Amino acid sequence: MENTVRAAVLSGDATRPDIVEVELAPPGHGEVEVIISAAGVCGSDLHVARHDWDVPKPVVMGHEGAGVVSAIGPGVTSLKPGDHVVLSWVPSCGNCRQCLRGRPWQCELAASVVAVGGVLFDGTSRWHRHGETLHHYLGVSSFAERVVVPETGAIRIREDAPLDLVTIVGCAVATGVGAVQNTAKVEAGATVAVIGAGGVGLSVIQGARLAQASRIVAVDSNPMKFDVARRLGATDTLDSSSVPDPAAALRAIVPEGLDYVFDAVGLTQTTELAIAALGLGGAAVIVGLPPQGTHASFDPLALAEANQRILGSNYGSVDPHRDIPRLVDLHMEGRLDLEAMVSGRRPLEEAASALDDLEQGRALRTLLVMDAPGTSGANG
Repeated sequence: MENTVRAAVLSGDATRPDIVEVELAPPGHGEVEVIISAAGVCGSDLHVARHDWDVPKPVVMGHEGAGVVSAIGPGVTSLKPGDHVVLSWVPSCGNCRQCLRGRPWQCELAASVVAVGGVLFDGTSRWHRHGETLHHYLGVSSFAERVVVPETGAIRIREDAPLDLVTIVGCAVATGVGAVQNTAKVEAGATVAVIGAGGVGLSVIQGARLAQASRIVAVDSNPMKFDVARRLGATDTLDSSSVPDPAAALRAIVPEGLDYVFDAVGLTQTTELAIAALGLGGAAVIVGLPPQGTHASFDPLALAEANQRILGSNYGSVDPHRDIPRLVDLHMEGRLDLEAMVSGRRPLEEAASALDDLEQGRALRTLLVMDAPGTSGANG
């Protein structure tokens, strides 16, 4: 029997979701139902709302969330009702070429079926409304009171961790810290710049601090973000809107050029800035996701002569089952600050306002905190 839950649904040409009652079918084979405690509002959600990406619609939005398992489908062996979980937007199949190579963040089935089709692994959706099929967003759809996700998309974590805060580990923190530790493999003493001090950029800054980088330059056009950036590990800051040539300004801070520059924004100009600011042997790491169809330019001869690299980082090259519990542990040990990254909390009904706040630069990460039946006490 289907559950009726509230969810944020983006339809047609709308640029903000409506909060409506939808029907959620029970979990199928290899799937679990999760009561959502909180969902994070991410820049990728803005891309969906602005139609920058070709996402099947109508869609239940959200891809960052945490909660408590409430039901399991046939064949589920790793989870049980009552388990606390962080949701992952790359639910690996375990059988494709990339998964078998130890690269679950590049799962081919998750990319071709879940991400592109807006459905679960079997090619169907658990969401319906008035007889119409709704789509899943990245196999998560966390802007809802309850969700059904693949078993591999729900990562069990320790039960003493606050479920509202660890919500952001599933996307922003895993993506940012993972880009430092897994994709770039930043070494102690390296110099680092991070373009964009939003949720992902702040996570990159924390990852660089954990890696013991010697200089960490936070670059943003909104200096209001710099206090938090310094709190999380930035040694220097650069207001990119106040200088005519941000690359030259970065070289004034680190004259020999930077070892690593992370583009946590994903615009043509930020990607080109990341490449231009590199020193000899440096690496530009593209973490922020741009709108479809955009192109950046660089001088390939200069890149080759300086032995530089351009690295793409999808989901921080993380193994969710290995890295997400470890990141939660780092928070519980006081080494990873999640609270500093959260600007505020809103009810699900204010999802559109939370997207407005993010778009206007008034928020870092807003949490949509649910008040669904069964969530009492779920925030630990």
